[in-house]
Amino acid sequence: MQVASLPTRFTSLQQEFRQELIAIADWWAAHTVDYEQGGFYGEIDAENQPVKNASKGIILNARILWFFSEVAQEVDNPAYRSCATRAYNYVIAHFFDNEQGGVYWELDAAAVPINTKKQVYAQAFTIYALCAYYQLTRDEQALERALECFKLVEQYAIDHTHQGYLEAFTREWDVLEDLRLSDKDLNFPKSQNTHLHILEAYTTLYQAKPSTEIKAALKYNILMFDKYIIDRNTHHLRMFMDLEWKDFSPGYTYGHDIEASWLIAKALESSGDDAYRDALTPTLIKIAQVTMDEAIGEQGQVIDSYDFATCKINPDTVWWVQAEALVGFVYAYTTCGEERFYRAAENVWQFIKTYQIDHKQGEWHWLSNLDEPDMDAYYKVGFWKCPYHNGRAMMEAIRYLNKLV
Repeated sequence: MQVASLPTRFTSLQQEFRQELIAIADWWAAHTVDYEQGGFYGEIDAENQPVKNASKGIILNARILWFFSEVAQEVDNPAYRSCATRAYNYVIAHFFDNEQGGVYWELDAAAVPINTKKQVYAQAFTIYALCAYYQLTRDEQALERALECFKLVEQYAIDHTHQGYLEAFTREWDVLEDLRLSDKDLNFPKSQNTHLHILEAYTTLYQAKPSTEIKAALKYNILMFDKYIIDRNTHHLRMFMDLEWKDFSPGYTYGHDIEASWLIAKALESSGDDAYRDALTPTLIKIAQVTMDEAIGEQGQVIDSYDFATCKINPDTVWWVQAEALVGFVYAYTTCGEERFYRAAENVWQFIKTYQIDHKQGEWHWLSNLDEPDMDAYYKVGFWKCPYHNGRAMMEAIRYLNKLV
């Protein structure tokens, strides 16, 4: 990485980010491999003990595949590449539905499908992960499988009447009544979360396989944010919408807001549409600004959310929100040069180092140790806890600071 000519404060931060990236990768390589039943454990508790009969979800496994494929390109460690290959082989062998196409949502510990729905969010993360593995290995099968998932999403998920992407389908790609990603989500046919990660997947797919079709799909998804999902009155993202894009959001989710700011920017950069990028960048900076103005806690952390019904904030400090805030504020600083964004990023990073990283057992706490003294209530690895947010934050923050050379 070209860091020699950067100001000392930037190079020092980059070194810290790289050290933490390696610490995350080493922890996952050491603790998560399931040597008995293949792939990786579906759950590991707060004391680093595997829950051996836990089910295995595609989100966790795709994110493990993505992470080790990316970190192996940044750090020369054969163990990381080995983990990437292990994750790839497991996803290809067990998660893909070779009859109906796409990937299953969940397997049991012995790799038998137990939830065969086709969540579009999951197809997106599979595309994202396979592209990263292709970039690491140039394995054409990985790219071919990514393109298969892309074509299925484009075939089944687009709402040709009202635009945008629908949430989920049955195994056979038919209508599904319960569209939710999790019990915490509302049951609506469109969400910013699914659109956000289709956007991320298509950004990477276009880098791996530039084509007119993929570029058009990428720009279409950017347009969905510009036209329907970004609320220009508040500069928050709308969370849940019906078919006609009527907003049913229960509040603001600051982690998704700040994450969207830099992921949309990355998509615009990948698309090569400089005019559109220049036009939309002020809006993306404003999203980061609103997060900074509304969501900073007493220790410099970013709070979780705001609820419309109660008019109260949820002050929880969740690991992934801090990771996304770090990247979002670094993105805003490197884009507009306003010092307050750099200070916000520094403060979030200090909070992460002090309260979010588990310095005793490794990896990051689900909630910071300010929020929940009894950390045993939260798993270290699980369906939604993986090396994607924090590992990605380290890599992306380094890359953004490199732009200041």
